[in-house]
Amino acid sequence: MILDAVNLAKSFGGVEAVRGASFGVAAGEVVAMIGPNGAGKTTCFNLVTGQLAADAGSVSLDGREITGLGSREIGRLGASRTFQITAIFASMTVRENVQTALLSHRRQLRMWWTRAADLYRDDAGRLLERVGMLGQAERACSVLAYGDLKRVELAVALAGEPRLLLMDEPTAGMAAAERGELMALVAGLARERSIAVLFTEHDMDTVFAHADRIVVLHRGRVIASGAPAEVRAHPEVREVYLGAGAT
Repeated sequence: MILDAVNLAKSFGGVEAVRGASFGVAAGEVVAMIGPNGAGKTTCFNLVTGQLAADAGSVSLDGREITGLGSREIGRLGASRTFQITAIFASMTVRENVQTALLSHRRQLRMWWTRAADLYRDDAGRLLERVGMLGQAERACSVLAYGDLKRVELAVALAGEPRLLLMDEPTAGMAAAERGELMALVAGLARERSIAVLFTEHDMDTVFAHADRIVVLHRGRVIASGAPAEVRAHPEVREVYLGAGAT
């Protein structure tokens, strides 16, 4: 397993946001974490990435204990994250955004004696080609369509050479066809590069079409985990989330 989270717990005041949640993702696997609003999905993500400290439990990344480490150190160890709202520099070109990510990952952002625009152009180009954005490499991100911005954000995440990629509602705001294309791309990259992918998503068609496994949270605890067909048929999942009429 690339990600192995065991018995995670986190409370805010008297509210238990996460209660003994255990989940994991293997290399090359795409796992969806779903649940109603307030189920604890974002809190789990923040515990894994070190943005929150767990009250109990442990997290391992590629066999290394990372519980208690900060988000920057966890990122250096191989965890990348994308957010519902794209986190890129709108004034930069597509290529410059990826170059900046490569410079950061290789700890060369302070190489002021070399023109940053000349560094890692080819590496950035290869990443952009893989996500289908090389043809728009010199365009400013401010003029891109939303679906294209999501592809740029994916290339930026890949610049960190992640072992684990966490994606927070990656297809939010996208048309149905774009959602399918993006998640098919993510699944292909996961298998090609042996990346473990954990994503949250509210669109169930996307989840059941592209996830290898699904983890379902409800009120901070894992109520089901398994292949899509198993989760769809799970009585408690149908009751609290999918609805009794789900097929």
